[in-house]
Amino acid sequence: MHRKSFRLSPSAFRITVAAVLSLASAAAAAQAYPVKPVRIVVGFAPGGTIDTVARIMAAALGEQWGISAVVENRPGAAGSVGTEYAAKAAPDGYTLLLCHIASHAITPARSRKPTYDHINDFSFPSMIGSVPNVFMVHPSVPTKTLRDYIALAKANPGKINFGSSGVGASPHMSVELFKLMAGINIVHVPYKGAAHALGDAISGHIESSVGNLGGAPLAAIRAGRVRALGVTSAKRNAQAPDVPTFAEAGVPGYEVTSWNGICAPAGLPKPVLAKLNADIVKALQGPARKRLEDQGIEVTPSTPEEFLAHIRSETAKWTRVVKETGLEER
Repeated sequence: MHRKSFRLSPSAFRITVAAVLSLASAAAAAQAYPVKPVRIVVGFAPGGTIDTVARIMAAALGEQWGISAVVENRPGAAGSVGTEYAAKAAPDGYTLLLCHIASHAITPARSRKPTYDHINDFSFPSMIGSVPNVFMVHPSVPTKTLRDYIALAKANPGKINFGSSGVGASPHMSVELFKLMAGINIVHVPYKGAAHALGDAISGHIESSVGNLGGAPLAAIRAGRVRALGVTSAKRNAQAPDVPTFAEAGVPGYEVTSWNGICAPAGLPKPVLAKLNADIVKALQGPARKRLEDQGIEVTPSTPEEFLAHIRSETAKWTRVVKETGLEER
């Protein structure tokens, strides 16, 4: 009995060899990654929670790699400027994005002409964690509780201001949902960053402000420079246990949690994606975890698949909210 021999044509042989070499090269690149500094793009100005998270992660990953990881702030349009920039970067692992609820759920839900595709333009190495927003007033405002504030707002429709990090960002949208559910009319004053909004609330230039709990807001609350009326999460935060939730303080059923993670341009080689995921998870098991938790952040690393599923779920939620509040971009 004669066996038939199988031979590749010269062209098929060359293609096969090229594919094998390409896979070997990608694996070798992942093992070596990173060999030069890595940028973590932040779509907001320095000083806010997103920026703080990015800097904590940059320090942790840089120490782990023995290669510097640097934060690059590109503020504007509730994080969209930085997000669009990162989406167009080379998919080699050397440009990452500190992505978040605004860039990857709220803005896509609001935008009629998006400048990036929040699903198809990105890879999703890992989620980092989540933090509630906190609603604050200047100490001179005659409201001790959120119920007091609601009553004051109803008595003075359109006369009370609140500041946030920008139109369409999580803090702004969390108050828009609050306005809808509480039946009040307060005026949004958008800033270029959370630090600027908080600064004006501390100085009394605006009556109230909203921002992620971590970082400067938490410090301001503890120092008595602003009065916290409520956190937006379903349960109280361990870093501010005396601050009630919105649901406790007069808005039953209310819940908004800001989240963030590390994203990268689409097309990231699978070995690099896998290494990034492993390195981020490892970093979040070290001292960076406590640093983040001290900022009021609940640390929740994930697989890329879990992070993508979370983003899809949050996009669906905020699409519903945008329709109910009528806040689609014109």
